[in-house]
Amino acid sequence: MATSNDSCSYPFSFILLGIPGLEHLHVWISIPFCSMFLFAIYGNYTVLLIIFKDVTLHQPMYIYFTVLAFVDLVLANSTVPKLLCIFWFQLSEIAFHTCLLQMFFVHAFSTIESGIFLAMAYDRYVAICNPLRYSVIVTTSVIVKSGLLAMLRGMVYILPLPILAERFHQYSSNVIFHSYCEHMAVVRLACADVSFNDHLGMVIGFLVLVMDSVLIFCSYVMILRALLRLSVEARMKAFGTCVSHVCAILCFYTPILSSSLVHRFGRDIPHHTHILLANSYLLVPPMLNPLVYGIRTKQIRERVVRFFS
Repeated sequence: MATSNDSCSYPFSFILLGIPGLEHLHVWISIPFCSMFLFAIYGNYTVLLIIFKDVTLHQPMYIYFTVLAFVDLVLANSTVPKLLCIFWFQLSEIAFHTCLLQMFFVHAFSTIESGIFLAMAYDRYVAICNPLRYSVIVTTSVIVKSGLLAMLRGMVYILPLPILAERFHQYSSNVIFHSYCEHMAVVRLACADVSFNDHLGMVIGFLVLVMDSVLIFCSYVMILRALLRLSVEARMKAFGTCVSHVCAILCFYTPILSSSLVHRFGRDIPHHTHILLANSYLLVPPMLNPLVYGIRTKQIRERVVRFFS
């Protein structure tokens, strides 16, 4: 396929450039990327293994940990292996439909993870604001339904993106100036008006990033009000149960919010900075979530120590 803007043709494959502008540093950049990837795989797999093997951990909060670990494994594996192939072996070509599949997995599971954090915020709200009825309100059925709802929402929100991208049969270039098949990085190459795709992406981003953040913030405002009515000892104990969740939320929303702001408003910021930020919200949360929950959750920490000893 031609790579000139003067001609348009059907893309049988795309070329991912990795991190444009830093090609001479790809081998060195691969070291922290590979380290974070291996830590994410090892940490999340350990969390899954510990919770599956220990029946005493088959409780509402740990079920959420299991779903979160699974989502993080999918996110890490959806982009990093291909990125490392680009860094190490210059295998930058990706088939057209494989690219659309990667686009779906990246955006859908990021949306699903946001939904899981929202469900966990509700879980913490009930546990602290209505503790006597926690076992009645937060049942296994409720957790399964909330997890399925988060997955269904992620798929419904994101499925139109690759479908709309596929309807563009003519592309001006097959070279994607990105390290993975990010939605707008792909459709901007189309020889057509992509304003609808751009607006749809903004709407989805608002519904996921802004609405979920606002709802989580509101739940913690109510949690804080409930904590102020407790004794000092009970307050510290209840606060300790929320620290892990707050840390995980910050690990997830801070990189994705930074990437979104830089993408929309940072016109003068180097392009490779955009790419590094875009990769950070796919790697940092999967790497840090097992560490956050493993350190802050006594039951998991004890099981991990017992498992390896």
